Amino acid sequence: MTEKLLLLPMPRHIEHLTGSCSLTGERLILLDAPNPQGLRFAAARLQQALRSTLDLNWETAAGQFVPTESVGITLRIAPGKVTRPQGYDLLIGPDAIRIEGHDEAGVLYGVCTLIQILQSSIQKNKPKLPCLRILDWPDFPARGVMLDISRDKVPTLATAFDLVDRLAGWKVNQFQLYTEHTFAYRNHPDAWATASPFTAEDILALDAFCRERHVELVPNQNSFGHMNRWLTQPRYHPLAECPDGYTLPWGWHSDDPFTLCPSDPGSLALIRDLYDELLPNFTSRMFNVGCDETWDLGQGRSKAECERRGSGRVYLEFLLKIYREATARGRQVQFWGDIILKHPELVGELPKDIIALEWGYEANHPFGEHGAQFAAAGLQFYVCPGTSSWNSVAGRTDNAVGNLLSAAENGLKYGATGYLNTDWGDNGHWQPLPVSYLGYAAGAAYSWALEPNRTLDLSAAVSRYAFDDPSGVFGRLAYDLGNVYRAVGFEPANDSTLFNIMQMSFDKVQGFKETIPAEKFRQTLEAIESAIAPLPKTASARADANLLRQEFEYAAAMLRHAGWRALLAIGAPVKDAAALRTDLEGLIETHQKIWLARNRPGGLPDSLARLERLRKDYV
Repeated sequence: MTEKLLLLPMPRHIEHLTGSCSLTGERLILLDAPNPQGLRFAAARLQQALRSTLDLNWETAAGQFVPTESVGITLRIAPGKVTRPQGYDLLIGPDAIRIEGHDEAGVLYGVCTLIQILQSSIQKNKPKLPCLRILDWPDFPARGVMLDISRDKVPTLATAFDLVDRLAGWKVNQFQLYTEHTFAYRNHPDAWATASPFTAEDILALDAFCRERHVELVPNQNSFGHMNRWLTQPRYHPLAECPDGYTLPWGWHSDDPFTLCPSDPGSLALIRDLYDELLPNFTSRMFNVGCDETWDLGQGRSKAECERRGSGRVYLEFLLKIYREATARGRQVQFWGDIILKHPELVGELPKDIIALEWGYEANHPFGEHGAQFAAAGLQFYVCPGTSSWNSVAGRTDNAVGNLLSAAENGLKYGATGYLNTDWGDNGHWQPLPVSYLGYAAGAAYSWALEPNRTLDLSAAVSRYAFDDPSGVFGRLAYDLGNVYRAVGFEPANDSTLFNIMQMSFDKVQGFKETIPAEKFRQTLEAIESAIAPLPKTASARADANLLRQEFEYAAAMLRHAGWRALLAIGAPVKDAAALRTDLEGLIETHQKIWLARNRPGGLPDSLARLERLRKDYV
């Protein structure tokens, strides 16, 4: 019986053949392409895998006069044979291996699959590879990840490199850094002075790193709403729609400005200045201009105009101005589609080359309904689910899987051209980066080829290919700890109860006495201990394995503290206030240590302040 392969993502067609393939001796990797240089990175990645797994040092060569018997692996561009873009044909025979790709990206993806097969075989102490043939290509042409670097966590360049490299191995081909104020604009230092932002030099280096891996680094700068980090600065405050604050859709008031005033000429002048400095650092011809959640539009300086002409019309006209600025700089515009969908009569007026980003983060989000509206208007659109890690500390596994799966299903049904998996950092960005690996992996699998990945053993795949732990323990731990949010019995949208308990004032936590029995919190504490118990048994081979363990212990400790805090607040304590204060001091210290291991210091004080304000509750 042929042993089932576990790959990430699973290919769409696998044919198992008889026999096995031994990779031994001194052989060559042949680059068979009109431009062999275009295959050098794929070959180098393969060479590294051969060295690390089999201690083989196979050289590369190009040309038609290489003796056939000396070739162990052939990498070939063959668009006439592999007809789908980014597709590949991988044949592992008894004597040699051949990877043919439609294009350079297809060859790289075939190499990534071969490397996973190689790693899997070696991890199982099987020095021979199974003979097989794989035919594979993507469902979605664009398969991206967007990382929030504006609330409040800005990764180091090394962290970004490591993440992109791993995502590229899972065939992700687009990467975005969600930016509000965290690019170091030389003309606007007021906005980013304390943020430890990405510099132009950082972006140039990351762009080159991405290009090698056939990952498109798409510039991202919110350009309408979410400008509070700018508008709270005196220099930009006059550009605000609501300089003295506004009322949010759910009824509470914010004292800070949030959205640019679309009727102020200075707003567009600022946008022009930002685009002129930001965009030349990227080779991508796409550009995500944001424009989501303009909640305060019409509450302030444009109120009369919105009442006269409609807030949707005012929104659209400023969006079109932004569109013209971006297209004048040679970019195809992406924008978040939430606001225009509130005005369906205007969707048809959008330019046909604009890309609408249809986002939503619950398992029941109406991707189908919204995607159908964009499709009916003849517009390109991406489906944009999320990792569900933000507002949770440890993730929301079941919701993430449901959300990511639904996005793929409905994106395919209604013709989405892309799939952008978002990873946000709301309310202090408390979740460690590895908490998001499960969501990244699921999104990569579902967006590459939905049907063969529906039944993917996600925890096993994440363990092997995200945590480099073939035992499966690390992936199962991450999966189970990410489902602790369900144990409380109350599941708010876009966050988790335990996270809320760490963000709420103590008197509001006391209000849970009327809705959540103490027994539920005790059961939740038991679920945390059950999920984290296997941590010492994890067998990660990553260089940062100890840090990974510390990050998950920290996540468990945060959830544990939330359970203790809730029980203290509702009068059924298992820890008194003094014990919780001591525990909190440890969490604050660990939070700083964990943060600085992968991220820059800017934003850390804001994130820490959300923890530090709990001290007053434990006097």
